[in-house]
Amino acid sequence: MVHLALQQISVPPGQHVLLRDVSWQEFEAILQELGDRRGSRVAYEKGVLEIWMPLPEHEFDKEIIGDLLKALLEELDIEFLTLGSTTFKNKELSVGLEPDQCFYIQNEPRIRGKKRLDLAVDPPPDLALEIDITSRTHPTIYRALGVPELWRFERGQLQINILQNGEYVEVSDSPTFPDLPLNSILLQYLEESRTVGRNTVMKAFRRWVRESIKSDG
Repeated sequence: MVHLALQQISVPPGQHVLLRDVSWQEFEAILQELGDRRGSRVAYEKGVLEIWMPLPEHEFDKEIIGDLLKALLEELDIEFLTLGSTTFKNKELSVGLEPDQCFYIQNEPRIRGKKRLDLAVDPPPDLALEIDITSRTHPTIYRALGVPELWRFERGQLQINILQNGEYVEVSDSPTFPDLPLNSILLQYLEESRTVGRNTVMKAFRRWVRESIKSDG
C-alpha cells in the first residue's frame, strides 16, 4: 500500500480530491495539519474525505450574497452571528464540513460569546449558504447535522431549502424572512454588483429593505 503525505497533495482552484477509508482520527489529524489559514475546504462523511479549492468566481458570489444577508438582518434589527467556513463536525454521526457561509439567527443567544462549539451539545447554524460552481453541497451532511435552512446558489438560481421530517424541501420563501422575495431579489443585486460595484449595490439593497418594511407596516 502506498501512503502519501498531505503536503504531496496539490488541489488546483476548481478541482477536488477524494480520499476514501479515512478514519475519524485521521480526519481530525488532517484538519490539524491543514490548519485554519488556508483556501481549501473539506467535507467528511462516513470515511470519505473531500478536499477542494474554490474558484475566484465562487468566492465573489459567496461574499456578495453573504453581505446582502448581513445587511438584511441588520436592517430588520435581528441579532445574528456569522461563522463563515467554520468546520462543523459530529463524531457520533461521523460527518463534518465547512459551509461557504453560515448564520446563527434564532439560536444566536445560545452560542453568543462562545469561543468553541461542540455540536454534540450546541445547535448547528440556523442557515447555511453554499455556492455550487464546482463544489458539491453535501445536503446529506447538512441533514445529519440538522441545519434547518440550506440556501444553494447554482447556475444563476438561488434555491431555498428547509429541513422537514429529516429531508430538505425546496420552498419559495425563507421562513426566516417571510414575505420577502429573496430568491429573486438577491440575484438581482448580485448581478448588479458585477457592473456597478459592491458599495453601490449594498446601499441600494438597504433602501429596498427599508421600503419593503415600510410598505408592510
